[in-house]
Amino acid sequence: MSIMKLLYFPNNKLRIKAKYIKNINNDIISLGKNMLKTMYFYNGIGLAATQVGINKRIIVVDITIKKNNPLILINPEIIKFDKLKINSKEGCLSIPIKQQYSILRYKKIKIKAKNLMNKYFELEIYDLLSFCIQHEIDHLNGILFIDYLSNLKFQRIYDKMYKFNQKIISFKKKII
Repeated sequence: MSIMKLLYFPNNKLRIKAKYIKNINNDIISLGKNMLKTMYFYNGIGLAATQVGINKRIIVVDITIKKNNPLILINPEIIKFDKLKINSKEGCLSIPIKQQYSILRYKKIKIKAKNLMNKYFELEIYDLLSFCIQHEIDHLNGILFIDYLSNLKFQRIYDKMYKFNQKIISFKKKII
């Protein structure tokens, strides 16, 4: 298993709508495991394939403190949601500027997905797990949590990410 390279906002690949996975083969199983390793390496609680430049509908999630209860969801979709929305404090591995913003998300949802053994399953989830999965499904649809913010907050993040990306480019030039 290997750590995958994260894409950072405003990379246009983060805006691509991921494609449905038809066959779960060894490549998809490997992808799921590598995504988990990457998510843990970057200390995240969720990661979508879109964030590592893979145009496939797969997400990984683990909200436990000990990082011992991972979910790998293939072709996840929300099939039911509670009408109640509450504020979710969110950040994103693709926007690593250590800022979180409140986003309105459904408190409780029901999802349908496939596991790595090609079996459909449904889960009724709430609170943090619900917010996290909604966040990651948004990624699969080319949506970032900052798209829910005001124009002013969005612009602030854009400006900070511009500076962040410039530092990365400068650092890479020094290494070469």
